[in-house]
Amino acid sequence: MSLLVPLYVHPAEDPGAWHRLINAATRTYAVVLNPASGPGAAPDPAFTSVARALRAAGARLLGYVDTDYGVRDRDQITEDVRRHQAWYTADGCFLDRVTATREGLPACRRLVREIRRLGAATVVLNPGVHPAPGYARLADLTVTFEGHWSTYVRAFSRPAWTGRQPPDRLCHLVYGVPEALVPLAVHTAHERGAAVCGPVTGEPPNPWAELTPALAGAGG
Repeated sequence: MSLLVPLYVHPAEDPGAWHRLINAATRTYAVVLNPASGPGAAPDPAFTSVARALRAAGARLLGYVDTDYGVRDRDQITEDVRRHQAWYTADGCFLDRVTATREGLPACRRLVREIRRLGAATVVLNPGVHPAPGYARLADLTVTFEGHWSTYVRAFSRPAWTGRQPPDRLCHLVYGVPEALVPLAVHTAHERGAAVCGPVTGEPPNPWAELTPALAGAGG
C-alpha cells in the first residue's frame, strides 16, 4: 500500500492525527503540507515541528501549491515552492488545480521544468481528472481522480493511455468513503491502475481535514 496523505488541518487543532501520521510515515508515498492554502506568509512553528518529525520518521514531504488551472502567476507559484523548501524542508511539491487540456500542456511543462530547477525532487500534479496523456510524463505522480466515493464507484472511466503508465505514477484521491469500505477503496484504486491512493471519510468543504483510516489497522 502506498498512500498520498493530504492532511489539511492545523497540528494545534488535531495533534492526535498528526501524531498517528508520524507513527505511520513509512507507509506513505508522501505527506502534503498545507499550512495556509500554500506555505503562508511566514513560517508556522507548528508545521515546522511536524515537518521535522515526519522527515525524521522517513516521510517524503510535499508542499501544497495552487496553480488555479494555469491562471495564477508563475512567479507566485515558484515563490511558494521556495518557501516550502526553506521553511518546511519540503522534498517537492503538490501542484493542485492543474490544467488538464492539451492546450495547457506546454505551459505546465515549462512550470514543472522551472520547479525542478529549484530543486524539487518530487513533483505531483493534481488535475483531479484524467488529463491529456502528456501530463503524466511531466510528473513523478499524477492524480487522475479526485472526487466522491459515489462518483468513483458509479461513474469512473479510464482512458486507454493510463494502461500504458506504470501504476506507481498514478494516484486516486477519494473522499466520502464509508470507513468500513476504505480497504475496498484501496483495492479498487489498485485494480484501476493507480498504485498510489488517498481514501478519506471526510466530506466537503474540506474532506482532507481528517487522517485516512487506511493508515490504521490490518488490511487498510
